[in-house]
Amino acid sequence: MAKRIAVVISQGQSNNPAKRQLEEDLVTTLMFETGIDVTVIPNLYDLRGDGTGMLALQGIKGDMIVVSWLFPRAAHWTLDRNGIRGHVGASQLRTAGEDDDSDALEESGDKPRVADDLEIPDRTIYCVPLRASDSVADFVDEIKRIHHENSVQVMQIDLGGATAEQRARFENPTNDTALPLDNSSGNGREQHRGSGEANGSGNGSARATTSRGPAEPQRNEAEAGRRWYPVIDFSRCTNCMECVDFCLFGVYGVDVAETILVEQPDNCRKGCPACSRVCPENAIMFPQHKTPNIAGATDSSGSMKIDLSLLFGSPDAVDVAGQERDEQLLLAGRDALAVPVHAQREEADAEEEKDELDELIDELDQMDL
Repeated sequence: MAKRIAVVISQGQSNNPAKRQLEEDLVTTLMFETGIDVTVIPNLYDLRGDGTGMLALQGIKGDMIVVSWLFPRAAHWTLDRNGIRGHVGASQLRTAGEDDDSDALEESGDKPRVADDLEIPDRTIYCVPLRASDSVADFVDEIKRIHHENSVQVMQIDLGGATAEQRARFENPTNDTALPLDNSSGNGREQHRGSGEANGSGNGSARATTSRGPAEPQRNEAEAGRRWYPVIDFSRCTNCMECVDFCLFGVYGVDVAETILVEQPDNCRKGCPACSRVCPENAIMFPQHKTPNIAGATDSSGSMKIDLSLLFGSPDAVDVAGQERDEQLLLAGRDALAVPVHAQREEADAEEEKDELDELIDELDQMDL
């Protein structure tokens, strides 16, 4: 028996008619696909941990395909922060300019990552971006590809101890009552349908007209309010705590294992992505930000934006982060620090005890060579 798989359609924040039509057309088409259970939720990023949408996702224990308007990396780690974990599944549908995230990790060096210590259950979560195409057929084909791939893997596990003869009999049954593995042949299941069940010809109508009719999706009511908070990619995070030192709004904290976490997400100032700019590993995302690298795109060209600016003596990106933070402090009725971030770091470094090499470098700096 083919393995069933859960497909989650996450609706976007926008009421754009074209986007909503794409979502609904995809839901309607998947209703007629066998072996697929469809769940429709409000925007994944807006869900609260105790809301009906997130509880529905937490109830899914097997493999999962999540189709959303978020970048796949942002969707995966948004699920993770709510306890929905699994191995990252590879999707062949990608947005323009998206790189393989493993390439970015290789470029960033062999450092210990928080994800190395996470317990990942034996399941796979595939995150497919709705922004990758405007064709329903593209998404249906990708979902069917993933479903078939997983079903084959399960079949191989189930037949792991079978002999070659037993495998051949399973794949090519000889008894007349057996259902074919490929329902498109017109035999088997279609032959047992009543004449009133058929409403056309071809593979699509055969799948759509089972005795039960199309499988209705599980829908969750919209949860009020858009949210804005950072999402941490623990496959990149080294637990350096720079975000804790930088943020002055109490968003970040640590757990019992002294690991960074977003402790008070709703303390974050809406529209402010400053902490993502100072993260040395580009591990902090704001999935609704207009800039792809901040929103979770895996384009590695932006992963070293802070280091490169410092290297060439123009820490503009760091200063931008400080300015963004100061703007939010003023809006909150607090005093701005009025000190660039790189100057704060230089001041902190100056407080450390200097050795002879440091003093020599200072002398060379004063000579203005």
